[in-house]
Amino acid sequence: MADLNDKTATTTQTAPLQSNMQKRTPHSAEASQATATDDQVLPLHHNRDSYMDRPLAAWERFNGKGKHVPGWWSSFVKTVTHSWLNTLLVFLPAAWALHFTHVNPRITFAFAILGIVPLEKMFDFLGEQMALYCGQSIGDLIVITLNNAVEVTLAIILLTKCRLRLLQATLIGVVVLHLLLIPGAAFLTGGAKIWQQHLHEHPTQLNHVILTMGVVTLLLPAAFFGAMNEPSIETQARGSESIVERSFAVLSERGAVSDETRGAILKFSRGLAILLLMVYICSRIYLHNPPGDGNALTLPPNATRAEVKQEKKKEEADPEVNPWAGLAMIVITVGIMAATAEWLLEALEPVVGEEVVTEEWLGLILLPFVSFAGDGFVAAGYFILKLFRYKTVIPEELAKGRAIDMSIQFLTLWLPFLVLLSWWIDKPLSLLFDLFEVVILTGSCFLVNYVTADAKTNWAEGFVMVIFYVMIAITAWFYPGQLSHGHLLACATSVAQSVAGVSSSATEGTAHE
Repeated sequence: MADLNDKTATTTQTAPLQSNMQKRTPHSAEASQATATDDQVLPLHHNRDSYMDRPLAAWERFNGKGKHVPGWWSSFVKTVTHSWLNTLLVFLPAAWALHFTHVNPRITFAFAILGIVPLEKMFDFLGEQMALYCGQSIGDLIVITLNNAVEVTLAIILLTKCRLRLLQATLIGVVVLHLLLIPGAAFLTGGAKIWQQHLHEHPTQLNHVILTMGVVTLLLPAAFFGAMNEPSIETQARGSESIVERSFAVLSERGAVSDETRGAILKFSRGLAILLLMVYICSRIYLHNPPGDGNALTLPPNATRAEVKQEKKKEEADPEVNPWAGLAMIVITVGIMAATAEWLLEALEPVVGEEVVTEEWLGLILLPFVSFAGDGFVAAGYFILKLFRYKTVIPEELAKGRAIDMSIQFLTLWLPFLVLLSWWIDKPLSLLFDLFEVVILTGSCFLVNYVTADAKTNWAEGFVMVIFYVMIAITAWFYPGQLSHGHLLACATSVAQSVAGVSSSATEGTAHE
């Protein structure tokens, strides 16, 4: 602390002198900036005087110029053996065999989850390796995108199967998991021996705005639907000529459940989806190419020493995977993971049919938990070793708030993408979510923004985030889902026919009683 105070005092005393020098020298601002960043090692592509050389420099860096680039075989071996979690790869062929032999679906489901865990960690490893060729800015984007690959694949499969209610619950569950449980476990584990941890201040400030924007966007359809609880005068005056129409009219008096309302919600949801995509694209442009000459793909002026050190480490480190081999393995891993995810979802059908768990809890908690399984195993292993007093190193991936960036990307990129994809394949997926899901997402957003407001975290704040996630899981266990919302997601029939089907089922059940 004494050294820190001395440095602070020295800085304070020399400030007037630096101010006078700035008045005397016309180019002193640039000189001051150069002095402030003397200890920074600028990226290889960082050249403020030449813009034409940047694409060439980026291409040379991607091909590993100046580094030892391993061959294809060594890259494959390193990818398969980089983590002890890869021992779970033996469950992949077992899950496939169980699927095609139609054995107990519960066993198939369990084996598929265990098989996806190492694939998730492979995405993380390959993303980190590709970051060594692309720099910290683009590298972080690659890692975040690959870490969302499992959830996006599950979402696309659910969309094609028209399991829209389960899909929406899974989408909210993924975002809440990435906002609360994963960063909470990271802060809790990483802060076990540290007074406090620091987040990247520059993207953290923008993340608060983008995250809040994504959440309040989902409030608009919920408010629209909630405000239309009263039936219109035209609906009251129009008679019902059939059982379908009478059943529809009865439920319409309790909420705005109609094909017209669904059509309106679908139309403005697609417009909101396009606007959300614009917000995400603009935020990435600002982060990767902020205003000013020569700022593209460089660290911000207020970058901390830790960020500078991390960028320097990535430039000097020799990769363990060939860049082209890495791209090939990413494509192969995505294909294997997509097939395994489909077997996993098919194994869920009997579980949902037997009503062992509600569809809401399945989507909000169980399916998103697949993406946390790998980090959960790592965190559990760390605490077990610490319990027996072994000297351990806190896993690097658990000391980051990258999961929050993943949730922001999922909310502002992949969610709008799925809405527009559903428009293309003629599925009625909109941005109108279950009210319970919107509320827990809003609460999670506010909690995360408060925790990361000062760009600092500690283990106590991580514990609070994990506990709030447990509260959500307990509450969701008893939540059956919003009936009127489910009718608006009917694929094969109109809303009126969906309502009539529920009404007739309820009538038959009453008659049997």
